[in-house]
Amino acid sequence: MNFTHVSYAQQIRFGCGVITEAGQLAQELGVERVMLVTTARGRASAAVQRLAASLGERLVASFEGVRSHVPESTVREALEVVHAQRIDAVVSFGGGSCADLGKALCYFVERDRGKSAGGVLQRPALPHIAIPTTYSGAEVTPFFGMTDEVARRKSGAGGATIAPAGVLYDPEVTLDLPALISAETGMNALAHCVEAAWSPSRTVEAEALAYAGAERIYRWLPQVVRRPMDLEARSEMLAGALLGGRCLQNASMGVHHGLAQLIGGRTGIAHGLANAVILAHAARFNADAVPEVTARLAAVFGRRDGDAAAAIDDLRARLGLPARLIDCGVGAEDIAAVARLSVENAAVAKNPKPVTEQDALAILNAV
Repeated sequence: MNFTHVSYAQQIRFGCGVITEAGQLAQELGVERVMLVTTARGRASAAVQRLAASLGERLVASFEGVRSHVPESTVREALEVVHAQRIDAVVSFGGGSCADLGKALCYFVERDRGKSAGGVLQRPALPHIAIPTTYSGAEVTPFFGMTDEVARRKSGAGGATIAPAGVLYDPEVTLDLPALISAETGMNALAHCVEAAWSPSRTVEAEALAYAGAERIYRWLPQVVRRPMDLEARSEMLAGALLGGRCLQNASMGVHHGLAQLIGGRTGIAHGLANAVILAHAARFNADAVPEVTARLAAVFGRRDGDAAAAIDDLRARLGLPARLIDCGVGAEDIAAVARLSVENAAVAKNPKPVTEQDALAILNAV
C-alpha cells in the first residue's frame, strides 16, 4: 500500500435538535456576519426558524435562490450578496445543491483573496456550516459541482479548506423529506460508498467507511421510504449518508459518478436519480476489474451469489425507481453526447479500469 490520507478541520454534531446549536458553533468559529444559503421552501420551514433563532443577530442575510446542479449564474448572484453584506461565514440548509453552493462561495472568496483552496494547514477564508436535509453527503466533502448553463456541462473544484468547518446532522429536519427524494439521494449515498470501495486511490480509512456506509444504507433506505416518519430509520440513514460523504474525502470517484454528473449537467435530471439508474450498470462493468470488492459488497448486501450489481438493482426496484435513463426523459441524443464527453471526464479517468466511449454508451443504454 502507498497512500496519503488527508483530514480536515471539521466538527460534526449529530442528534435530534442539534440545529439549535448553530449559534454556538458560529461563536466558536469567531464569525459575526452569517448568510443563510437555502431554497425558498427551506427558508419557509419551521426548522429554519429555529436555526435563525439560534444564530440571532449573526444572521444578516439570506440567499434563497439555490437551484439544482448549481448553475454558474446562481453562484455569481450569491457572491454579490456575500461581498455587499461583508459576509464572514455561510450556513447552508438543504440538499446537495445547497451545500455545493455554500462550498462554491467559499472557493471563490478564497480565490478573490489570492489564496489557493487546498492548503491542508490553511484556515478557510469563509467558514461554512452545513445542515443537510437529504442524503447527498456533500456537506462533509471538500469539493463542489457547478454547471455551465451555456455548454450544459457540469464540472467541479475545491480543496482542503473548502470542506465545511461545521456540520449539523439533525434527523428531525429530514422527516418531511418526500419518499422519492429520500430514495434518490439515498442511492446517491450508496453510490459514494460503492465507488469509494473500488477507488484506486482509496486509503484504508476510506475503505472501512465505504463498507460500513454501504451496509447501513442498504439496510435502512427501504425503511425510510416505507416509513418516512420513523425517526430511527431517518437517523440511521443520515448516519449512512455521513459515512458515504466521509469516505469520499480520501477516495476518487469513477465511471458511475462521472456519467451521473455529465447526465445531470446536460439534461437537468436530479443527481440522485441519475445515480440510482446508473449504479448497478457501473458495478457490473467494473466487476471483473475489482472482483474482491464486488464479492465483499455483495456479502454486505446479503447476496450469497456474489452479484453486487444484482443486489443494487434489486434495491432500486424495491424503492420504485426507474431502471433506464430513457424512463427519466433522457433521449438518445443526450446519451450519445454524454458518452462522447466521458472520455475527457476526470472522474471517469480514475475508474478502476479504462472506459471507452463505447463502454460509456453501453452503461448508459443498459437495461
